[in-house]
Amino acid sequence: MKKIIVLTDFSDQSKYALKAAADLAKKYKVELLVVHMLELNQALLSSPDGFYAEQTVFLVKLAEKNLKEFLNQSFLEGITVTPIIKHFKVFSELDAIAEEHGADLIVMGSNGTSGLEEFFIGSNAEKVVRNASIPVLVIKGEVTEFSINRFVFACDFNDDNLPAFQKAKEFSKLFDAKMEIVFINTPNDEFLSNRDAYQKINKFLTKANAGQQVEIYNDYSVEQGILNYGKAILADAIAIPTHGRKGLSHLFNGSIGEDVVNHARIPVITFKI
Repeated sequence: MKKIIVLTDFSDQSKYALKAAADLAKKYKVELLVVHMLELNQALLSSPDGFYAEQTVFLVKLAEKNLKEFLNQSFLEGITVTPIIKHFKVFSELDAIAEEHGADLIVMGSNGTSGLEEFFIGSNAEKVVRNASIPVLVIKGEVTEFSINRFVFACDFNDDNLPAFQKAKEFSKLFDAKMEIVFINTPNDEFLSNRDAYQKINKFLTKANAGQQVEIYNDYSVEQGILNYGKAILADAIAIPTHGRKGLSHLFNGSIGEDVVNHARIPVITFKI
C-alpha cells in the first residue's frame, strides 16, 4: 500500500475517517490524498458573466481555506498529506485520482441512511462504493486508534466473487488480520442444505486455490446475517463484494453491499466485482 484517498466534506464523520486513515498511514508509511468535492454548477464555470466567474473563484478559495483548516490536526504530524479539490461532486472521478496517484484504498466516513432518504437519495458512501474500482473503507464513527485485527468476509460463493475474494485475502495479509469467511443461508428459494452449501463453498475455494474454513450462518436475510454474524464474533470490520449496480438495475435489484454499508455499526470494506 502506497497511498490512501480520504474523502472529506468537513463533517465530524470526515474527521473520524481522516483519523482512521492517519492511523493506517503511520503504521504502513503511506501518503494521504485528502479529497474535497465542490458542488459547483457547470454554468458557473462556463458562464462569460464576470459575476459568476468571481463567485466561482470565491467558492474555490473558500474550499481551499476550509480544507487547510480541516487538515490542521495534531494526529497528521509526520504524515505526508496532499490536499485535492475537485470542482464537481462526481464520484466516478475517484478512479481517475486513484489511477493518477497510484492509490490503493479509499477511506470515508458515513452515518448511513434509512427509510425514504435511503430509497430516493442514498448516501455518499453508497455512491462511492458504486463507482470505485479500488477497495473502499467506510468508517462508521469515532475510533481512538484504528486497526483491523479480525474481519468478516461474506459472499454467495458464486464464481463472479473470486476476484473480490482474492482482494480480501490480500487485504488480510496487508493488515495482518484474520479473515473470518461466512456463507449466509436464508429461508427462501435460494436456501441450501449444509451438504449443498459446503459443496458449493468447496468448489469455490478450490478455484480460488484457498483452504480456509467457512462458517455457515442462518438468518432471515443476507444483510441481517452478515451484521449479526459480525456482532457475534466481535469483528472489527465487515468485508463484502459489491457489483456497484447503477440505474434501473440498482433501483429494482439493490445491492446487499450498499445496504450493509448503510446499516452496519462497524467499519465496512467493499471490493468491486
